[in-house]
Amino acid sequence: MAPRDLPAAQPEVTRPEATLSRPAALRGERDRLIERTLGGDLPAFSFPAAYARAADAHLRQLFERATGERPRGYALMAVGGYGRGQLCPGSDLDLVLVHRGRRHVGEVAEAIWYALWDEGLHVDHSVRTPSEALMVAREDLKVLLGLLDGRVVAGDERVAGSLATQSAELLRKDAARLWPQLADSVAARHDKAGELAFLLEPDLKQSAGGLRDMAVLRALRRALAPETIYSEPIEPLAESEALITSVRAALQCRSQSASDRLALQEQDQVAALLAYPDADALMAALAEAGRAISAGLEESFQRGRASLHQRRGASEPVPIEAGIVEGDGEVGIAADADIAADPALALRLARIAAERHLLIDRGSLDRLARHAHRPNEPWDEVVRAAFVGLLSTGEALVPAVEALDRRRLFELYLPEWRSVRNRPQRNAYHRFTVDRHLLEAVAMCGPHLASVDRPDLLVLGALLHDLGKGFPGDHSEVGREIAENVARRIGLREDDVAVLGRIVAYHLVLPEFATRRDLDDPSTARVVAQIVEDRRTLSLLAALADADGRATGSAAWGQWKSELVATLVERVAHVLDGHELPQPSPPLAPGGLVAALGERRLGLEATGRQVTVVAPDRPGVLAAVTGVLALHGCNVLRANVGETEGGMAVESFAVDFAFGRVPDWRRVEADVARALSGELALEESLREQERAYANARRPASATAPQVSVRIDDTTSALATILEVRAEDRLGVLHRIAAVLAEARLDVAAALVDTLGHEVVDTFYVRDEHGDKIPATAARCVEVRAILSEVLTHG
Repeated sequence: MAPRDLPAAQPEVTRPEATLSRPAALRGERDRLIERTLGGDLPAFSFPAAYARAADAHLRQLFERATGERPRGYALMAVGGYGRGQLCPGSDLDLVLVHRGRRHVGEVAEAIWYALWDEGLHVDHSVRTPSEALMVAREDLKVLLGLLDGRVVAGDERVAGSLATQSAELLRKDAARLWPQLADSVAARHDKAGELAFLLEPDLKQSAGGLRDMAVLRALRRALAPETIYSEPIEPLAESEALITSVRAALQCRSQSASDRLALQEQDQVAALLAYPDADALMAALAEAGRAISAGLEESFQRGRASLHQRRGASEPVPIEAGIVEGDGEVGIAADADIAADPALALRLARIAAERHLLIDRGSLDRLARHAHRPNEPWDEVVRAAFVGLLSTGEALVPAVEALDRRRLFELYLPEWRSVRNRPQRNAYHRFTVDRHLLEAVAMCGPHLASVDRPDLLVLGALLHDLGKGFPGDHSEVGREIAENVARRIGLREDDVAVLGRIVAYHLVLPEFATRRDLDDPSTARVVAQIVEDRRTLSLLAALADADGRATGSAAWGQWKSELVATLVERVAHVLDGHELPQPSPPLAPGGLVAALGERRLGLEATGRQVTVVAPDRPGVLAAVTGVLALHGCNVLRANVGETEGGMAVESFAVDFAFGRVPDWRRVEADVARALSGELALEESLREQERAYANARRPASATAPQVSVRIDDTTSALATILEVRAEDRLGVLHRIAAVLAEARLDVAAALVDTLGHEVVDTFYVRDEHGDKIPATAARCVEVRAILSEVLTHG
């Protein structure tokens, strides 16, 4: 089974004439290794070394063939990952032909490169003398890092054998200039690729804690003085690197591509290939490996900075507060600090590091790991204030807590943290593991700390709101019990315990009601008011909804949802203050639209993202309009349906535009007319367009969610609510509306909540007499069955 999407051959160009027989093809050997790995004959962790050995043998034959009678003065050098003996199915062959000014070097190089290109292999190649190689390395960090891992594959060892050592010496001697450049490039890459330990779909090579970081880490350690002492020896880090490399090899064997991103859809198969019990176990092991490499890289940069400071004359540590000092760009514990007697010391140290945007001295973390202990319970005011103070530092909180967590110090204060540490979330709209999501949510509370009357409860609620995901049961219900236990343990009053329990239990209420219930229905605000109970809880839930949404990612939170939540909060506050909300009014057509219809009997007007359609009131109008809008690239976010005098339906839609393109509204109106008259085969057109855009709509990593239909006849006094959860396919709203029209259900409002590749469509429906329908009525039972069938099998 040959890989389909692995790096392709170079463009066709004229190549030198081959005068000797060609060595056995390397690509064929690579494909055989892939087949053996997928068949279970070759363990995935053995693939990189096996492929590298095959490449070595092949390149030696090519080298001998190319140099013929003139082998002296040439050396073929493997650099980068290949230099380390790590070749995955999609890896480039990183090669340098080193020579001592040989006259025929161009011919030798072309003979080797073209032979590899003819096989369809991707080669990152260069031709240089030793002095040229070092000169380029001085100005190009990528070249320098590649040479540090260089080894001679074929040819004269004396030509290039010392380049790796000379490159390390170059990095050591020119550290004052090169190390800041290297640190900046690493930081930029991390900003772009995220952190391997916490991402649900990490880039195994580029993410922080990935293979690229390990290459930098190894380079830094080689460049530092050999007597430098590290808290973490290189061997365990090499084991972490081997694990990530094995996952990369298994991924590329499975996916038949050169991708380094471990997508959700690949994780189960890769886990099986590597003999993990399931994908969660694989991702937990990956997270530990990524954390170890990240910690090792951070330490190496710290040691390097310390070495530079020593050359310039290190500064004396400056006391900051009791037991804590600052020096050389780090904060640490004073030499005479009594760790056992100060249970808040680790928290205060992390808070200062966050506030001053400084690193924590690793020696201090080691001391804390040896001597710190859990605080006595319930906590006293000092420990509680230190804990809340750390949680209130905004986005700088994340690296500070991560530094504690690497030594398992954060668990001293929150033992439940172990249950969510490295825990992945199996959906397409969360970006992070549960533990990292919780820290991001706390960090996102920063802008709200001045606007709520209990910022301490806000940050505590953000930290605890998803802890229930580490335990069996509904995470909100389980989370409430956990939150109340934690609250008592840290010494909160009972009334605060109750509030904290409520905001954890109901942290999803505002966004779910805002997007899945009709805000114009007074019953919506009244039900939410009964849940939240008071204004304090409401304000805390509003702030937490924003922080939680932004921490989750753009697939779950945006301006539209933020505005809906704000509207709901305003109306709930109105109810809590004892005021009545007005009854909803049916949507009105824009001025003059109905009057201007004349004999056409159909009108459409669009203003910004608001679209209003007026048409004869009959079954199927909503299905026709939503289907046509989908055809023209309009994602319906909300729909309201009303009726004018004379039997005309007024349907108002809030829409978003796919790919940012505003449609031609005259064509949309014409297609609505054709759909209503039966001239437009709407279902067939939708299916055709869906086939054309199927890959763009569902991420490659996503699997279709299970269809569910829930009927609620209690929340609204005006209508029965149908909540449909399904895959976000083109025209899904149209298909649901068509089923409801066939069942003679009148839709008063429709709302759409999109979560990644999943959609939750909510419909307020009544019978043909305008009455609510009991959830147990035969019509509701039948509609549920039909919707499940239509949305599952299409």
